[in-house]
Amino acid sequence: MKIVTVIGARPQFIKASMVSKAILHHDALSEVIVHTGQHFDANMSAIFFEQLCIPRPDYQLGIHGGTHGQMTGRMLIEIETVIQQEKPDCVLVYGDTNSTLAAALAASKLNVPIAHVEAGLRSFNMCMPEEVNRILTDQVSEVLFCPTQTALSNLKNEGFERRGATMLNVGDVMQDSAMFFAQHAIAPAGLAHQKDFILATLHRAENTDDPGRLSSIIDALNEAHHDIAPVVLPLHPRTAGMIELHGLKLDMHVINPVGYLQMVWLLQRSSLVVTDSGGVQKEAFFFAKPCVTVRDQTEWEELVTCGANVLAGAERETIVRMIRANLGNVVRDDAQLYGGGQACGKIAEYLANM
Repeated sequence: MKIVTVIGARPQFIKASMVSKAILHHDALSEVIVHTGQHFDANMSAIFFEQLCIPRPDYQLGIHGGTHGQMTGRMLIEIETVIQQEKPDCVLVYGDTNSTLAAALAASKLNVPIAHVEAGLRSFNMCMPEEVNRILTDQVSEVLFCPTQTALSNLKNEGFERRGATMLNVGDVMQDSAMFFAQHAIAPAGLAHQKDFILATLHRAENTDDPGRLSSIIDALNEAHHDIAPVVLPLHPRTAGMIELHGLKLDMHVINPVGYLQMVWLLQRSSLVVTDSGGVQKEAFFFAKPCVTVRDQTEWEELVTCGANVLAGAERETIVRMIRANLGNVVRDDAQLYGGGQACGKIAEYLANM
């Protein structure tokens, strides 16, 4: 069983690190890894392959920059060429990036079965590029690996059973990664003795491309840093550019983007997480940290339902109030919402028997 795996962005490197390990240890499977180049900064890409021991990609497409349409189109052309050369039995894609959609479209046009890891997630906000990508990818996928029961229910509600797609709730591969790499966490430079801090991440286009939302979120983090607890912000390159463009002031502990092992260290030692990242919302939960999400919707509804995560939008006052209210909350995973760290083995086993 020959699999072409397409990845391109930070969260996908982390997910693929564990699934690729499971594939490598399965005699019936072989894997060809394609890196589109969507994340091209050294701290956002190469460092993950080094730290997570992911096999070096067989193809480096080097595609980044431009509009969503330009990027997706260029990726589609190059991925189609790879599929034609490799003739895989299956194309494996992750999440909701432009790389994911391009790979799914290319494989679909060539009649190659697609397996989608993290299928069925919905924020119900079609203004988000990620929502468009995940819905379209699900529509052309033959195998839908769902991370939660909610995701599986979404697909059933959308009629995927009638289409004959295979839908499996395998759990979340991110929990597999978090459990495995927790023991290998590394302190970012200068932070070895930092404790009792708020960890913040900020990169979603809905926030960074809206000057009003971006300014309000930054103001809230600045206020929290001075009045509640120190805020540590690993600054995404794109966010840094928008902050500079709009002349905003960061009055908190700003550090460069970190590798996954440093991010795990920050999560382990933080007291609360503020984020607009889908992946970081879950990672906060995996490490039993309360989370304040600076978005209006989330794909991870079960985290809100169980009280581990709250949606604060982008209003400064609301964000600050939510930080105060949730700092010190106890987070528990009694129901094993994400499968308890068994997802990768289930995915590899299913692929081997397709």
